[in-house]
Amino acid sequence: MRHVVFLLLAALPVFCQGKRIFMITDAEGVAGVCRQEQTDPKNPEMRELLTGEINAAVEGLFDGGASEVWVWDGHDGSETLSTLTIDQRARLITGSTGSSMLLDRGFAGVVFIGQHARANSPGGVMAHSYSSLGIQNILMNGKPVGEVETRTALAGWFNTPVILLSGDQRAAEQIRAIVPNAETAVVKEGLDNYSCISLSAKAARDLIRGRAKAAMTETEKIKPYRVSGPVTFQIEYTSRHALPQEAGARPGAEVVDARTIRISGKDFLEAWKRSGI
Repeated sequence: MRHVVFLLLAALPVFCQGKRIFMITDAEGVAGVCRQEQTDPKNPEMRELLTGEINAAVEGLFDGGASEVWVWDGHDGSETLSTLTIDQRARLITGSTGSSMLLDRGFAGVVFIGQHARANSPGGVMAHSYSSLGIQNILMNGKPVGEVETRTALAGWFNTPVILLSGDQRAAEQIRAIVPNAETAVVKEGLDNYSCISLSAKAARDLIRGRAKAAMTETEKIKPYRVSGPVTFQIEYTSRHALPQEAGARPGAEVVDARTIRISGKDFLEAWKRSGI
């Protein structure tokens, strides 16, 4: 028994030194995707374009020293990706990941692929915050936020840095505003909400592959983004998603008007869980 325990303890440091990466995918930030109808999860062109960018990122991450890459299908109900087409070395996560997004399992870094900018971003391609149909705006402690800021803060809560984002120019600017050392792969420039100047699929993949490899060499230098102190989210829903009568009964909730609610917590994680975003 002592011999077995010794072997387990001896192997532990090797396991802990592994660089496991968590990848969050979306569609609006993919090269060549500029119109709303292209973002349908079953759109064959979009699926091919997105999968190509994911596989390029996976390749670059492993080339840079990743030990595992977990890929979460984060677009529109998690119905876009397939185990038939993603890189065989990756693990595909389908469905809800819960409020922690599995980040409590421990990762060396988080990667965004196909990321769009937050709602009301000038020049953002199909820019929105979580739900283009359901949510108008989100504020965190009074500042506009979207998936980039909140998921980066969630990763930071678990002491995990965002090391790479691929997407449009505005999304890249928004990650660099809070994680200046993060690698970015800008695959298109938005002209307005539904028009853009895009790299070719091959050029985008080559760029992402190179930036992913570079990001792996910087994981220990990129600091997690942490939001300290009490946190308040103010969520303004669209007209079709006006607040129900019982909205104010939620813990930490304050109804502002028919479409807007404030949710507060003693720290980021409590406010995040209460928000239900």
